[in-house]
Amino acid sequence: MPEVVIRDRRSGASFPEKVFSEAELRYLYGPPAGRLLERVLVSAAPVSVLYGLLQRAPWSRRRVRGFVERLGIDASEAERPLDDYPTLDAFFTRRLRPGVRPVDPTPSHLVSPADGRVLVYPEVAPGAGLAVKGSRVALAHLVGDAALARRYAGGAAAVVRLAPADYHRFHFPLDGQATPWRGVGRRLHSVHPIALAAAAPSLRNKRAISALVAPEWGAVLIVEVGAMLVGTIVQTYRPGPVARGQEKGYFRFGGSTVVLLLEPGRVRWDDDLVASSRDGVETLVTMGSRIGARP
Repeated sequence: MPEVVIRDRRSGASFPEKVFSEAELRYLYGPPAGRLLERVLVSAAPVSVLYGLLQRAPWSRRRVRGFVERLGIDASEAERPLDDYPTLDAFFTRRLRPGVRPVDPTPSHLVSPADGRVLVYPEVAPGAGLAVKGSRVALAHLVGDAALARRYAGGAAAVVRLAPADYHRFHFPLDGQATPWRGVGRRLHSVHPIALAAAAPSLRNKRAISALVAPEWGAVLIVEVGAMLVGTIVQTYRPGPVARGQEKGYFRFGGSTVVLLLEPGRVRWDDDLVASSRDGVETLVTMGSRIGARP
């Protein structure tokens, strides 16, 4: 697979993505021997849990600066200086300084729940499921409930993929009432386009599902998808009233994804995101920035 090109929404420029452990990823989703290793061992949850524990070991602190430099992370956005993070995982799950991610306050706008690379789908055709970079998943499999899936057939979707370089906390995209979350799935495939192009069933990974009920928006389904080397999805919110931009939780070490599903007729995605997504190009967005509006 050729290099993955991302569009920067703020500048409009395109750039190749810096891929964490790219050689290993291409091996696991390339030759038969690599695919066998991925299927039998690497995508199993215990491997990711063990890897995550290693990133929480005190000695991993020595890797923080190299991690920042290798992936080009803007460390000035972090809540604390680099030397204050006791482990690599502590930096990975960092909060940001107040004001670094302004949240669009307009009630008729839907904002991105996370920093990441987004693909939007104006309509998820009934029966077709959600197709992402060569991988496809039926809505019933994604949400783990056939009756619930029927509610979103013909609706809209956004898939926000977080790379290891990104801020890994996720937030609510609207004001509303948040329901309790439930967990489904166990495996942990990579969510990177390299894996998706190889038809990895990444959107059937371990995931957490909840709804955000808001006037005029209906019930927005939020699906946090774990990924290879992500042993844990942590929810920090309490069910009940929440505000747009409020922290909902975070992913521990690795790449990961947040999927938003909306009922038919509830949102019109921004034109630039629709155009890029139609071409199969992910757009880099920041948490709290507008990605769509009510029709």
